Amino acid sequence: MPRPDASLHSPMFSKYINLVQGDSVQEAKQNHAEELLAFYTGMPEDKADYAYAEGKWTIKELLQHVIDTERIFSYRLLRIARKDATPLPGFEENDFAENSLANNRTLSSLKEEFAALRTSTDLLVASLNEQQLQFVGTSSNHATSANSLGFMIYGHLLHHKKIVQERYL
Repeated sequence: MPRPDASLHSPMFSKYINLVQGDSVQEAKQNHAEELLAFYTGMPEDKADYAYAEGKWTIKELLQHVIDTERIFSYRLLRIARKDATPLPGFEENDFAENSLANNRTLSSLKEEFAALRTSTDLLVASLNEQQLQFVGTSSNHATSANSLGFMIYGHLLHHKKIVQERYL
């Protein structure tokens, strides 16, 4: 299945999708899964509570954010790939971060959770065929294809990887 059609996702997600290398979600998984796992699980413990500016997330909060977002995107992907036509609501990332209590956790526990989730998501992506990826549902009040969600999962992780590299490390 080719890269997502821009009409099949909210324009705000183009910035993530454009970061993904590959002409299909299977290629995206192949091109990025190992790199992303290694990067996020390799973040240094001494930066766990670091935030690059007042009011910005710590590394632990950022890692919890990518975990939460991947779960939400994967859930949307599953629902749409299974032809569930129920509109799927958006979410407020800052409310999630504020209520995650990530800073009460160890970075190693977050890394462990991240690794388990990445494996689960990659298995979900690998299980989907081209027909399932073509299915379209509604997510955050926009027509969204399962294919777009697959790309958004990897693109969101790539987006935050870049932020960590530029501002945290």
